[in-house]
Amino acid sequence: MSNKFLKNLAFLLFLNLLVKPFWILGIDRQVQNVVGTENYGFYFAIFNFSYLFIIFLDLGIANFNSRSIAQDNELLQSHFGGIASLKLILGLVYGIVIFIIGWLIGYDHHQMTLLAWVGFNQFLLAFILYLRSNLSGLLLFKTDSIISVLDRLLMIAIVGVLLWTGIGKGRFTIEWFVYSQTAAYLVTAIIALLAVLRKSGKISLRWDWTFFKSIIKSSLPFALLFLIMSLYSRIDSVLIERLLPGSMGSQQAGVYAQGYRLLDAGQNLAFLFAVLLLPLFSKMIKDRQEVGPLVKLSASILLAGALLVAISSQFYAKDLMTLMYTRHPGEGAWDYALRMNQSADIFRLLMWSFVAISSGYIFGTLLTANNNLNVLNVVAFSGLALNIFLNFLLIPSYLAYGSAVATLATEFLTAGLQVYLVVKYFQMKINWRLILNFTAYIVALVLTGFVLQRFLVMDWKLKWLLFLVAGGMAAVLLKLWDLKNFARIAFDQQEK
Repeated sequence: MSNKFLKNLAFLLFLNLLVKPFWILGIDRQVQNVVGTENYGFYFAIFNFSYLFIIFLDLGIANFNSRSIAQDNELLQSHFGGIASLKLILGLVYGIVIFIIGWLIGYDHHQMTLLAWVGFNQFLLAFILYLRSNLSGLLLFKTDSIISVLDRLLMIAIVGVLLWTGIGKGRFTIEWFVYSQTAAYLVTAIIALLAVLRKSGKISLRWDWTFFKSIIKSSLPFALLFLIMSLYSRIDSVLIERLLPGSMGSQQAGVYAQGYRLLDAGQNLAFLFAVLLLPLFSKMIKDRQEVGPLVKLSASILLAGALLVAISSQFYAKDLMTLMYTRHPGEGAWDYALRMNQSADIFRLLMWSFVAISSGYIFGTLLTANNNLNVLNVVAFSGLALNIFLNFLLIPSYLAYGSAVATLATEFLTAGLQVYLVVKYFQMKINWRLILNFTAYIVALVLTGFVLQRFLVMDWKLKWLLFLVAGGMAAVLLKLWDLKNFARIAFDQQEK
């Protein structure tokens, strides 16, 4: 399994590093610069509001489906028609829920119109994720990897034309951005459906209420976990927009989005580990194979990378924000500097959260594969309670920065509890040597950053590049990225 994990991880990372950074930094960032912080903050709050209720689109079915098919491939043909029908019903329920809640919290006509399009996009995305869960459950990771970047590739093409060819010059709006997403998701959903049908054969929609109830009952623990985690990971910008008065809410949500954008990029890459690990862990647990080596391998790769990114962000946050975001028309120099300082402070905190989130994609995924969903739900609910409490406490006084503090506390609480539970349930011995290596690695990164900042006089981009190279070398020397072991596993022809 380590062999399959490394080979497919390399391919998945290659595709995503090729496409998604360009989407986030080249397209999504440029859209915010073009439409302005307040308009983008308006969209960002609506998007995250729609995400809060995405559980009604899935009910945990994607994770349940991936785990089930990994353990029994024959379930694809017997389940696909019924689950696809159920997804259509859930889409209708989701639409009704977001419109009712949106109306209750006071959304105006403009907000409700945008919510309709964003909600439809969420439905398409949830259906794509369900289709991909079938492919990953069959361990068809290469096909799944290609589909995982296809929507972004299409969006880059569509939005890029609108932004850079002059077609939308001076007229580009946040609505155009949303419509472009709709087109990209539609094409991706069709291609993903064809890929699944190649494996399942011809399948008809099946309206079987007994089957629906059975699937919902089986997936409900997954649904509850997904719901709680969605709430505490996406509620921040919604609370910022609602708790702060007037246009300040949208403006601060936009500032938060600036700091959040690179965290989102990092999460997208870290999530790839969970996509691969869930079916692999599920199959290994069913076959009673030892999961410890794969946990150590994935944790060493992902957490070393997350720490490298997080610590580099502490030294170069202001420079990165200034590079990414331009001054808006009519924005004074003082206002622009304030916006960059706020975004940089938020960014520093959020990138520490990235370390905890990365840990969750390994240890939380293992607990999910082991069906420890009840205790995972307790952990997630604890995180949600802390997150909401801290947001209500801190946002009125500290604005978007207070929300970043809430995110940091929440993610580290849940990550720590997940690690404890894995050690407990799988009776894993604490690897003190690995902990010592990580400690030495953190010290080396901090010292490197300090030396580069204090004693080298050169452009910050060169310093940042040197920091990343030095950090990568430290990870190799400390065998967190054990290249020799990676090569041995990847080319071990005996492993199936």
